Amino acid sequence: MTAEYLYYRTKKGNYPPYEYVYDEYFDCVVCPENQVLSYTTANRHGYREFKSKSYICEKCPTKHLCTENQKNEKTVTKHIWRDYLETGEDIRYTPEYKDLYERQKETIERVFADAKKKHAMRYTASRGLSC
Repeated sequence: MTAEYLYYRTKKGNYPPYEYVYDEYFDCVVCPENQVLSYTTANRHGYREFKSKSYICEKCPTKHLCTENQKNEKTVTKHIWRDYLETGEDIRYTPEYKDLYERQKETIERVFADAKKKHAMRYTASRGLSC
């Protein structure tokens, strides 16, 4: 998995994604104005969607920093494996594992590079389990 699952952009000048805090106990997201965005659904890409109530966002003084939605709703998405992805990123940048991660390019990735170059494994003719 790539870091694109963890980091996404918002419009310049709007609240950054980390301002929307996930509350595990109540299974909701709290916006910077301390309003609750409740869980609505999970989409096919593995993201859980949290939406605000339109009547609350309509009167919010910082709505222009949050959303420009015509329905006055803010939708925040969190990946279903968010906890695991964050743990992996934290482990990756600790000093003891950072050295191991650096050595990966010299050991493991070298094997795949040799297979591609020396054994004509750059492309495959078929896909799937049965060939």
